[in-house]
Amino acid sequence: MPVVVVESPAKAKTINKYLGSDYVVLASYGHVRDLPAKDGSVDTEHDFDMKWEVGSDSQKHVRAIAEALKTDNALILATDPDREGEAISWHLQQALTKRRSIKKDTDVRRVTFNAITKQAVTEAMQNPREIDAPLVEAYLARRALDYLVGFNLSPVLWRKLPGARSAGRVQSVCLRLVVEREMEIEAFNPQEYWTVTAVLENPRGQTFTARLTTLAGKKLDKFDLANATQAEMAVQAVTSRDLKVTSVEAKPATRNPAPPFMTSTLQQEASRKFSMGARHCMNAAQRLYEAGLITYMRTDGIDMAPEAVAQARDAIAARFGKDYVPASPRIYKNKAKNAQEAHECIRPTEMSLHPDDLRVSEPDQKKLYDLIWKRTIASQMEAARMERTTVEIGSADGQVGLRATGQVVLFDGFIAVYEEGRDDSVVDDDDKRLPALHEGEPTKKHEITPDQHFTQPPPRFTEATLVKRMEELGIGRPSTYASVLTTIQDREYVRKEGNRLFPEDKGRIVTIFLLNFFRTYVGYEFTANLEESLDDVSAGSRDYKDVLANFWRDFHKAIEETSELRISEVLDVLDEALAPQLYPPREDGTDPRVCPLCGEGNLHLKTSRTGGFVGCSRYPECRYTRPIGGGEEQAEDRVLGEDQGDEISLRSGRFGPYVQRGEVTEENKKPKRASLPKGWQADEMDLEKALTLLSLPREIGPHPEDGAMITSNFGRFGPYLFHKRPDDAKGIYANLKDPADVFEIGMNRAVELLAEKRANPGRGRSAAKALKELGEHPSEGGPVNVMEGRYGPYIKWGKVNATLPKGTEPGDLTMERAVELIAEKAGKKTTKKAPAKKAAAKKAPAKKTATKKPATKKADG
Repeated sequence: MPVVVVESPAKAKTINKYLGSDYVVLASYGHVRDLPAKDGSVDTEHDFDMKWEVGSDSQKHVRAIAEALKTDNALILATDPDREGEAISWHLQQALTKRRSIKKDTDVRRVTFNAITKQAVTEAMQNPREIDAPLVEAYLARRALDYLVGFNLSPVLWRKLPGARSAGRVQSVCLRLVVEREMEIEAFNPQEYWTVTAVLENPRGQTFTARLTTLAGKKLDKFDLANATQAEMAVQAVTSRDLKVTSVEAKPATRNPAPPFMTSTLQQEASRKFSMGARHCMNAAQRLYEAGLITYMRTDGIDMAPEAVAQARDAIAARFGKDYVPASPRIYKNKAKNAQEAHECIRPTEMSLHPDDLRVSEPDQKKLYDLIWKRTIASQMEAARMERTTVEIGSADGQVGLRATGQVVLFDGFIAVYEEGRDDSVVDDDDKRLPALHEGEPTKKHEITPDQHFTQPPPRFTEATLVKRMEELGIGRPSTYASVLTTIQDREYVRKEGNRLFPEDKGRIVTIFLLNFFRTYVGYEFTANLEESLDDVSAGSRDYKDVLANFWRDFHKAIEETSELRISEVLDVLDEALAPQLYPPREDGTDPRVCPLCGEGNLHLKTSRTGGFVGCSRYPECRYTRPIGGGEEQAEDRVLGEDQGDEISLRSGRFGPYVQRGEVTEENKKPKRASLPKGWQADEMDLEKALTLLSLPREIGPHPEDGAMITSNFGRFGPYLFHKRPDDAKGIYANLKDPADVFEIGMNRAVELLAEKRANPGRGRSAAKALKELGEHPSEGGPVNVMEGRYGPYIKWGKVNATLPKGTEPGDLTMERAVELIAEKAGKKTTKKAPAKKAAAKKAPAKKTATKKPATKKADG
């Protein structure tokens, strides 16, 4: 039986159902080889030779394919129909040839299908081809570039910017977009302007709203009414005049449907309508594709197969009637200059399968299929027809003019199924309905209202608008959007609040560093041009090693020049570059660089493991700090009073506000400090509260059994009790739920909590609660659950506990992402134990199953 290889078990299961028992269908579980994470994996001295290695977790999959080939000398490589899929097939062929499982007479064929349906799979099997060499070379070029950038630039960041974790060819440019948008917002100065609206009534008693457009016979521009006085004068001008309708103009208009989805537009719409992140969206789409419900979901194409267009038109006629079917099919063409490896659009494989009839248990998959079906059907429907009306109202002397606009939908067309979402809310007066109005008839005035407005800064990016901007700039490709957005959040360069992306201080510092020392390589045009060069490699019109050589020549020189810089030199450059944000002008006109706490030192940018901050040059005598994203108002520092001759002060640190007794001196280099507990507000602090904090730990009293003191205090993880028996080396800690208990808990309750803790030493609380059950591990078996942990949610699979990345919601987690995190965690554990004794090395194979990677893994951009 011929051996068919695909990426994932789910895809293998669906295809096996179509091919039957005449074939053996196996999964590679994504890429089987990668570049080792060490120097020399891409040899820049020898024509960019690349050294590949089969991962320890992939060896068993390659071995299974090799075993299957022993009984049948035919191999069909059926991985995904894109550059990554082509690369996986190439890697498999290379790995199997190296282990002599592929011989000279082995029949090796490559097949692709854009949808996992019986017809598509059968046709693909009848039309095999060779591996596409240009596509593989485009992959090799991208992988080499990503390695060269990451492996050479990341160490520079580690040395020059403590706390920075990595840089990447595409991720750093994406991060730059977020950081520069935030700097635009911070530098934005709002401008005031006013508008005047009037509620008017026609002779038939129907009211409508109009806005002032002409004043003193002159057309009003946006900022002509600059203040309340001018707005009130405009109100008086309208109030003092009789108004009548001077013209009514009705124009027919049409709205055409949006084209069917490609990868970027699907991610954008899923974000707008469901607040679904890019990775979350692609995981759900992957499952739909593997189940044979939609076409391939990584595509730049918006064209649709003729048979699919015919199906869509039939479905529209059957469900909505012939009036909704246009006379001829709609044809869509890509606007993008480089639609790489163009596939068909993302669409349902069967247009007749309505979302209501879909048999899928996962809610996110149901929502996404519904979205794809509606967008696809709508894209082939008749346009919406409407009538747009503009009504001009004015005074007899021509000094005052108002305008009312509205529309009437005459035929809903595609709107009956679907309307595309908007990234940001827009007030559109054209959407309003107007009553019947006729030229020359008078209008009665009701309310005339002046409204104050301020110009708004550009909005922060959402994942949807960031993908859209990357696409506009030509940065990244369909397979990279989700992984790039995930990377900048996992690195804690960017955080997601609500649906908006905010740069962390660490992300700002990295971006400013790269802009000052590696500006070319985070340039939008440079990155887009490099993407075009890689597309040329895909098309077979450019040699990939020429692309690598041109890039490496200048990049290597930039790395060498920056490596010679001292950290202090780097910080000086960054401090100067960030000066407008770090040191905005003060209201009193004093030097914004002078320390506001001691009045003697100068403020300067500093770095730590947690990112950048502004600190005083007189450290450690003066410990003033503030975040780089904050102004003077964030400095909470003030003297609260005196106690026993010591000054008690409230101060702001990198980790939040704290209180301190006295100052740093030669005799007292570490004055007593206490951080404000959760729920305590800095602006509510007084001397009494500060002394209460500084008096901790609080002695509750001696334990009635052994006489040892029981104390309460605040720790890294919240309020707690502590008790150490005379014969106990470490003592025992018991958590307190309420911060107030630190100051109020009595002896009886304290003894009770300590007794409970001693009775259950491994359980600080009740047993962990499952927040979400994901099901069985796809390759190794065993339940995978998202658990409620003491320090946040985590994934539990057997003995492996993997923490959820910052910003990840338990409800959004998919099995694929969970398996990735489990693999990372298990891999770290194995690495840590590797240097142990020989006995431990012998046991290692038993643990290999814990390093299983997810069903499908796409390379990051």
